[in-house]
Amino acid sequence: MTTSDPSAAATYLRTRVMTARPEELRMMLLDGALRFARQGREGLERRDYEASFTGLSQCQDIVMELATSVRAEQDRALAERVRGLYLYLYQELVQASVERDIGRVDGVIRLLEYERETWAMLLAKLAAERAGQAANRAEAAVEAAARSISLSA
Repeated sequence: MTTSDPSAAATYLRTRVMTARPEELRMMLLDGALRFARQGREGLERRDYEASFTGLSQCQDIVMELATSVRAEQDRALAERVRGLYLYLYQELVQASVERDIGRVDGVIRLLEYERETWAMLLAKLAAERAGQAANRAEAAVEAAARSISLSA
């Protein structure tokens, strides 16, 4: 969405967030983390340390949100590994900011891109599963309607 009206953009974003599924929210967080990490990197390249601090700090906030929102109900060991990855990314962002190290930021960006790619595959798989379930429900409804019609006749 491109608009010059900030209130319209804020309304759109709020609606998008409020109607998203949990896995879509996580994808939005990953997109935001990548955007801010790239902004921080660009600030470091330009030696605009205020811009780099702002971008990297916002990325840190998102990465911490990702870390604290990992749920362990299904697989505790996997959840701990994912949480550990996010905590590692957070530490790298802090060090990159303190040391003004573009290489560390690049490493964080690569890992966030990989994580985002993984979530994109998951979302595609979930969409396919949901489409298959919807098709099965529609087929069952048609069969039930056909039986109902044949019993009435």
